[in-house]
Amino acid sequence: MPEPAQSLRRFVLVTGPSGAGRSSALNVLEDAGFEVIDNLPMRLLPILLDETGEIRPIALGIDPRNRDFSTNAVLDLLGGLSARPGLAAELLYLDCSTDVLLRRFSETRRRHPLAPEDRPAEGIRREKDLLHAIRARADVLIDTTDLNVHQLRTEVEHWFAVGGSHHLAVSVQSFSYKRGLPRSVDMVYDCRFLNNPYWEPSLRGRNGKDPLVAGYVAKDSRFAPFAAKVLELSLLILPACQEEGKSHLAVAFGCTGGQHRSVAMAEEHALRLAEHGWQVSIRHRELDRETPEEADT
Repeated sequence: MPEPAQSLRRFVLVTGPSGAGRSSALNVLEDAGFEVIDNLPMRLLPILLDETGEIRPIALGIDPRNRDFSTNAVLDLLGGLSARPGLAAELLYLDCSTDVLLRRFSETRRRHPLAPEDRPAEGIRREKDLLHAIRARADVLIDTTDLNVHQLRTEVEHWFAVGGSHHLAVSVQSFSYKRGLPRSVDMVYDCRFLNNPYWEPSLRGRNGKDPLVAGYVAKDSRFAPFAAKVLELSLLILPACQEEGKSHLAVAFGCTGGQHRSVAMAEEHALRLAEHGWQVSIRHRELDRETPEEADT
């Protein structure tokens, strides 16, 4: 008989390209009650896991600077951890676009660990090539391209609640098609067919969190059946994802400017999922930006 979920020791392996936020994520996990170890030689990990005493969840940071690092070694480690009795192992991968990584290295004037001749672009390329197969194995993938440190903290806290039981966290997002699809989302819905509050002068400067804007969008005769169908689909898929062992599912709603229709729909969907007992985080990409995009046009 399998061990009860509450007896499993949670283990999170944290990796990703340099500059993507691995250290920040480890700090969040430490604040959340994890025992955090950064770049422990992988050959020493069995000794750590075999220690007796207080059973705390563990977060281990690892990157190509580790002396034991290789793609195959990390994949073998993941396989061994997944098969280890009494351990609930997950891989958290922090990713980021190349352009933003280059900007971060330029701003901090740090040398990339895989670019000894001070060519960060080449170092980023090498590191992403090394990590490609590992990224594909991620249980939780957080793209930090558009996140500040506070938003990253919120994301990590939602995916990793200390308590030992495996759970499925749901992220509901809104976005602007003018800025492209958000990264690392599982399901995307286009809201541009709904009536657009932008064309109402009294609503143009507001956003979809405003009751007046939400009410305007909801008056569209297509809104209620659309919201009901999306909710029905989510409630069908979420239990299956949880049974499969998936840690998170990201649902995104888009409109032209990411200010009105997508925000209203994301708020509605998140509320209905929470009413059904799901752990939900919500993020409005364009509203969260320091300099928001121009409203829907």
